[in-house]
Amino acid sequence: MSGVAQALGRLEPVSLDELTAAAALLTRVDRKYALRAGDAGAVLGRLPEGTRALEIDGERSLAYASCYFDSPDLLAYRLAAHGRRRRFKLRTRTYVDAGRSYLELKTRGGRGTTVKERIEYALDDREVLTDDGRAYADEGLAAIGLAAPPLAPVVETTYRRTTLLLPDGATRATVDTELAWQLDDGTTMRTPGLVIVETKASSGAGPVDRLLWRAGHRPDRVSKFATGLAALRPDLPSNRWHGVLRRCFADAERIAA
Repeated sequence: MSGVAQALGRLEPVSLDELTAAAALLTRVDRKYALRAGDAGAVLGRLPEGTRALEIDGERSLAYASCYFDSPDLLAYRLAAHGRRRRFKLRTRTYVDAGRSYLELKTRGGRGTTVKERIEYALDDREVLTDDGRAYADEGLAAIGLAAPPLAPVVETTYRRTTLLLPDGATRATVDTELAWQLDDGTTMRTPGLVIVETKASSGAGPVDRLLWRAGHRPDRVSKFATGLAALRPDLPSNRWHGVLRRCFADAERIAA
């Protein structure tokens, strides 16, 4: 068992209802950290007493899958890579264990406001953009002054996620492991040595942030969509994620289509 699995396995469980009730009271400040597995295990092994892990049907490492859509010239990627004020991300998110899927649109407008919305989506359509999905994207992009380009699936990610509720009852964190990406041509990349920790605190730094900072880790610019695509496509502009790519993707396992 890995250090991450050992650290998370010792925690007491929390139910989805309890977690949802706590989250409903939370105005979140989110931070992401891309860590080597050994470093993540060391930090998670020092979580404060009383930290609990979301458990559903006896399982606390839950499977997720996301399919990201972009234009033929990768407009969404390029807007993110160049830090444009107006940008967007469109994906389906599938909760594999629960058998439920959603279409999610995340937009950032000219005034820097980020909006994330989603609609339920048919599980069988999670890798395609239906007419209803297209209409949903068109409306959302029009709201920030962007004309929606032709959109198609470009990359799919899979991973396992454990969600933590800290003892204060108002701070959460997620721990993503077993991350993998697959391009639309079948090229696959796996990163067994990568762990992404995301903290969600009501304000300022939470207990997990402080643990990470004391261990020398600082928040990273990391996106499963953009950073993964940059790692798979070295021809793309990637300066925005250079540090994470060098530190955490150097030993990624690539399998050609």
